[in-house]
Amino acid sequence: MAYLFTSESVSEGHPDKIADQISDALIDNFLAFDINSKVACETLVTTGQVILAGEVKSKTYLDVQSIAREVIRKIGYTKSEYMFDANSCGILSAIHEQSQDINQGVDRTTPEEQGAGDQGMMFGYATDETASYMPLALDLSHKLLQELAEIRRENSEITYLRPDAKSQVTLEYEDNNHPNCIKAIVISTQHDDFDEETAMLAKIKEDIVGILIPRIQKKYPEYSHLFNDDITYHINPTGKFVIGGPHGDTGLTGRKIIVDTYGGKGAHGGGAFSGKDPSKVDRSAAYATRHIAKNLVAAGVASEILVQVSYAIGVAKPMGIFVETYGSAKVDMTDGQIAKVIEGLFDMRPYAIEQRLKLRNPIYSETAAYGHMGRTPETVTKVFTTPYGEEKTVTVELFTWEKLDFVDQVKTAFGL
Repeated sequence: MAYLFTSESVSEGHPDKIADQISDALIDNFLAFDINSKVACETLVTTGQVILAGEVKSKTYLDVQSIAREVIRKIGYTKSEYMFDANSCGILSAIHEQSQDINQGVDRTTPEEQGAGDQGMMFGYATDETASYMPLALDLSHKLLQELAEIRRENSEITYLRPDAKSQVTLEYEDNNHPNCIKAIVISTQHDDFDEETAMLAKIKEDIVGILIPRIQKKYPEYSHLFNDDITYHINPTGKFVIGGPHGDTGLTGRKIIVDTYGGKGAHGGGAFSGKDPSKVDRSAAYATRHIAKNLVAAGVASEILVQVSYAIGVAKPMGIFVETYGSAKVDMTDGQIAKVIEGLFDMRPYAIEQRLKLRNPIYSETAAYGHMGRTPETVTKVFTTPYGEEKTVTVELFTWEKLDFVDQVKTAFGL
């Protein structure tokens, strides 16, 4: 029997995502000038105010206010009527030194012995229903908002858009678990004030359905067959959405962990990513398990796979690796046997993950909106500046955990 599945996304201007982007910008700046920095930085944003808190061990000093303001400015909060403005918001820093009790469990005599920065379990997931090996409902939800942000920045086809937005896509799946069509799309977008509310709602719906959706179909032709005339659209269903961003809703780092990962497919261990350096396995091991899952699906081990790893704080070797293929395995092995092969193929000690995926680099700002998974690996050059005017230019690889660089090794290990 056919069934429905829904995922959501939020824009870079959503309050929680503003907080994530500020936290990850701080991570990048610390790592740019001290590759061994240990950072756990949380951000709170509300009306006209940003509060930074967390623990840091680093040899570098940063102007955290300037970094936060630049992030807010880049997102698009540059007008006083938003009640949250990059140039005028207050910024309070309560960042202090990392606990020595935690640090002694992480830093060891040899790097290979580096312990996990915390206990917990992390999950990675992949499916062959999209080219990016991501769940389709989440992929579409992200793409809707990325395109909406492009339209906002162009400020030509639609001129009233503000930075805050959310999307949600409901898909109908066939009995064979393949997506058949889109049943419903929900988009709530912040906008400038209109003189008349009924005309405003009609205009926004007309523009979203008539401008945004055709741009998505044109840019992503592989999804065009999913769109149909029977889709139910809910555009700004509560009505007016002028008050938004941190003025409309307080934002916190790490509150969009399902948006950040798989949109409700697979599983999540509960730990947020943004604001954490890679010694925190909440982040690095989640990336590593995604890397494993994606390479296994790409190699043909299974059509869908979930990989779990777990750690004890201060201990390098994982407690264990778990695999679930949902009955989609294409090899004559149990899920437990597949997990054993993975254990021998991928070194999951924290230091090994950092080295394999090149995580001790300033690569995190790009992850903080539109999902950490399913993104396109690329090499970019970044420039960072200290409060003293010192500049540092670095070339880094982004989204290394999305590379299909272990497919051949996986095929050999599984006899494919």
